Amino acid sequence: MNRKKATLLLADGTAFTGSLVGSHGTNGGEICFNTGMTGYQEIYTDPSYTGQIIVNTTPHIGNYGVVEEDQQSERPLISGIVVNDFSEIYSRLDASESLQEYLERHGITGIADVDTRKLVRHIRSKGAMNAIISSEFDDLDQLKAELDKVPDMNGLELSSTVSTSEPYYYGDENASIRVACVDYGIKRNILRCLADRGVYCKVFPAKTTFSDMETWNPDAYFLSNGPGDPAVMEYAVTTTKEILKQDKPLFGICLGHQILARACDISTYKMHHGHRGLNHPIKNLLTGKSEITSQNHGFVVTREDIDKNDQLEITHLHLNDGTVAGIKLKHKRAFSVQYHPESAPGPHDSRYLFEQFISLIQN
Repeated sequence: MNRKKATLLLADGTAFTGSLVGSHGTNGGEICFNTGMTGYQEIYTDPSYTGQIIVNTTPHIGNYGVVEEDQQSERPLISGIVVNDFSEIYSRLDASESLQEYLERHGITGIADVDTRKLVRHIRSKGAMNAIISSEFDDLDQLKAELDKVPDMNGLELSSTVSTSEPYYYGDENASIRVACVDYGIKRNILRCLADRGVYCKVFPAKTTFSDMETWNPDAYFLSNGPGDPAVMEYAVTTTKEILKQDKPLFGICLGHQILARACDISTYKMHHGHRGLNHPIKNLLTGKSEITSQNHGFVVTREDIDKNDQLEITHLHLNDGTVAGIKLKHKRAFSVQYHPESAPGPHDSRYLFEQFISLIQN
């Protein structure tokens, strides 16, 4: 099929030309890459990717279409996609539509026929940066002017923009365990993993106060994943400190992990290009075992701060770069991990963390 021309411009002036996929238009965001070999629909609908352009390193994208049960939120929240070989035909029997139809329906602009290997090597060298994709303009000066309007991810608060506007329930209302889930950009599979373990969830908007959540009388709290810079989420830190004061069981994933750390006076910082993929090796320091994990984060907690804090213990480390991948409070019923035990997509090595949370609630 003949596609319109599209242009990708990075903030450092590097440009790529290719073919339009998805919706005709212009859109910008922080460019980052995901090394997963599968799960493009789950990636595109993960709210943690809000405001980002995703480079898929696997070369063939679109070949199995899209299906409703893979959705991690109501719609894709990415700013755009960059792929090598884009397929408008698909072979999955239960797929409802092609990826092209899906992206077009949701107004997502992408670019194909790009040397993604070269692009990823560039990002690995220069770091994550803002970029823009356009099928409307190919003049680089005009694109640069549009790119300058894209906000920097550093210092950007996004969770309240993707969070639910009203509380809702998930799971069996007759379940014996009630967990209040704070929605900073929660993935559906997290709720599935909790509900499958006998948990009735009430999902609250990101800025809900602790006192408002307590009126539901939950047995425990969960802090979800989500997009943006944790350093500017004071409202979340305040709520988490109040949960800790009451010594309610608390579990955090990804952004929730960073918020728990910040509530314990641990700083966070932006990584060079982040961790995004399905094969990140983690060591559980409590068991000595390794896990292959699904990850998606551009910020991380500061290990030096944790080493000086006698109330915290590091439970998991990333084996590639030694960054902190899990913590627990020594004298509270609270723990968190930087990665995604619910996967979707990815391996199931870390699902035991949900059982660990249930055990913390029951004991």
